[in-house]
Amino acid sequence: MRRKFVVATSLVGALALASGACSSGSGSSEAKGDAGDQKKSTGASPSAEPPAAAKQPITLAFGGDTHFEGPLRARLSSPATALGPIAKTLRAADLSMVNLETAITTGGTPAPGKEFTFRAPASALTALRASGVDVTSMANNHGMDFMAPGLRDSMKAIKRTGFPTVGIGRNAAEAYRAHRVTVKGNRLAIVGATQVLDDHLIAAWTATDAKGGLASAKDEPRMVQAVQEARKGADLVIVHLHWGAELKSCPLPRQQDLAKRLIKAGADVVVGGHAHVPLGGGFLAGKYVHYGLGNFVFSSAQGQTANSGVLVLRVENAKVTAAKWKPARISGGLPRLMTGPAAKTELARWNSLRRCTGLAARP
Repeated sequence: MRRKFVVATSLVGALALASGACSSGSGSSEAKGDAGDQKKSTGASPSAEPPAAAKQPITLAFGGDTHFEGPLRARLSSPATALGPIAKTLRAADLSMVNLETAITTGGTPAPGKEFTFRAPASALTALRASGVDVTSMANNHGMDFMAPGLRDSMKAIKRTGFPTVGIGRNAAEAYRAHRVTVKGNRLAIVGATQVLDDHLIAAWTATDAKGGLASAKDEPRMVQAVQEARKGADLVIVHLHWGAELKSCPLPRQQDLAKRLIKAGADVVVGGHAHVPLGGGFLAGKYVHYGLGNFVFSSAQGQTANSGVLVLRVENAKVTAAKWKPARISGGLPRLMTGPAAKTELARWNSLRRCTGLAARP
């Protein structure tokens, strides 16, 4: 297992330092460090700025929609093994991310008019960390399934566990704020937002200056602003979106339009999910876009919705230089990497999904 080494500042830091007020803040922490990321003495005076760490090539891993409903709930009793064998793949990357499609609460009232509502205890965040996940987005159409009380519980859990979480906050500034982390000399900024919200819940769920909620990609000018702010001081900007149409394997025009706008604003990687099936991915104007990662840890996955995988991107000199899809099949709610002829067949099918995306296979 290759250890991952990062230095981070994010909403988690703001929450950890807050004293109950709703004003934003920032903090930093050292985690999983190795000699390549540690500051070394150069003989310079104490007041001199330390030299920037040399950028080393890194790998980023992305998994799709994740929750802990049904039989998956019991797996939280052992957080270190909750995600099963796929954790080895997540830990092998320098930074891994999934979409946490659930409210983090054991109380609250289910959102009115929703057929499915998901929730999980705070141990879900512990399980993600133990499985090699470094950051998650809660900006999706289940992140506030238990309304304002569930949001308050989610924010408390994020603060208590210190787990990097984007796309959610006590106000718009927090919800749209980038999680910033330095990995092997690469300064990353990660933003999360959702383009999918039930019409009757948009007002209640969208974060504003006056109330908490989720970052909404329906407000495209605000998303452009978030990316532009993330761009400042970052070598690589990652935007994680909840978008698309369920069970549709080609991107919607609004997805393609938004991807172009965000790349123009400064995004280097745009990834996301929601469709419950994988969509295609590839390069657009030298940047990487993936329109749908499918289900990942998902109790109800079966048939076509059990097709899954891990997207692995290689970053060199602040650019994505290669992309690899590792196909998986969900069994018992957990993704398991495919091997042999079955994996080759599924990879070929996934590559064929690029035909309707307007994306290129190479930079």
